[in-house]
Amino acid sequence: MNISPNSVVALTYELHTTNEEGQQVFVEKADEQNPLVFLYGVGMMLPKFEEHLTGLKTGDEYSFELSAADGYGEIDPGAFADLPKTMFTEAGGEVPNVGDVIPLQDNNGNQFRAGVTAVHDETVAVDLNHPMAGKNLLFSGVILNVREATQDELSHGHAHGVDGHSGH
Repeated sequence: MNISPNSVVALTYELHTTNEEGQQVFVEKADEQNPLVFLYGVGMMLPKFEEHLTGLKTGDEYSFELSAADGYGEIDPGAFADLPKTMFTEAGGEVPNVGDVIPLQDNNGNQFRAGVTAVHDETVAVDLNHPMAGKNLLFSGVILNVREATQDELSHGHAHGVDGHSGH
């Protein structure tokens, strides 16, 4: 079976980015023991990632690069904020350190993560961009399995594991 809408895909991947010197930098991987399993075509994955996998089948190898614009976008200069230190200390918490990734929540209850870029006398500076924003993404791997999604998976909008019965 070839990868197409409403199929469940299991694959391995290695993800690299490129640093300022043009050298590849390893980010993460999914291997055969812990593959990435997803319902294709429902918006769970980056659209261009799925586009590169369209039509592949079990056993096929792949390798492609996504531009920053096709990945997590360019760095948004407006996505930086200064948060009051009291936001962290009022409930007895500690001020985060530069480099920490902290959980935040907006007024609508949406949860996201921000990277701490600086700590000042009264504020903590954070970067709200996705950690992979502004970076090209280099993917390579192997398609381990492609199958039709079950009715449960289609109604739930996500894969239930490689065999269709995991996760619930």
